[in-house]
Amino acid sequence: MVGRMRRLAGVLVGVLAAVLLPLGLPDPARAAPKPPPGVEITGVGLTEPLRLTADAHAAHVAAVIDQVNFLGRTGRAAGPKADDLGPKYTIVVFAGDKAKQTYDLYPRAAGGPRVFRPAKQPDARKTTAGWFLGRLSMSETLRNAGVPLEKQLDTVSGGVGGGERVIPEDSLNPAKGIDEALGELQRLLLLNVAVMLSITVGLAGIALLIRRRTR
Repeated sequence: MVGRMRRLAGVLVGVLAAVLLPLGLPDPARAAPKPPPGVEITGVGLTEPLRLTADAHAAHVAAVIDQVNFLGRTGRAAGPKADDLGPKYTIVVFAGDKAKQTYDLYPRAAGGPRVFRPAKQPDARKTTAGWFLGRLSMSETLRNAGVPLEKQLDTVSGGVGGGERVIPEDSLNPAKGIDEALGELQRLLLLNVAVMLSITVGLAGIALLIRRRTR
């Protein structure tokens, strides 16, 4: 009897679910969507944390995460001197509403942008502290995301390591480099022709001398 009652209750629950769900009643699994991933930035010039979410700022979130997603397992134990680091910006990467990773970014460090990964991470995962060369685009990426940094027109975007790269004026004139290369090639060809002529004249002289002696 008990078994029959349980089976009947199960059938009733199934029937009610099939009837009520199409009527638009809230589904508990869909009622509370997960928060979107994002990043949070704090540092010099920011009076409060700058929070960016993937649903509203997808491009900026992806660009900021790209500044740290290439780091290897181990970095350098020691970084630049404190006076050479410049302004510090800490970013925290979120998966939904849970903080997963944190990094310290130094976009204006002497010798190029730097990234420091602390050993202690929000998600309690095991990692080693280390210093890394940052991407050349770090300063502009943070500025575009809302960090109050001055615009850098002479910074080469992309790549890893290096920092501010000022392009020499000479390199902005490709014709000059081509002319110099052609001039070097012309001088080399003339030198080769002179050597070949010298060898030819020398061989002709030796042949003439041999012919006179054999007569």
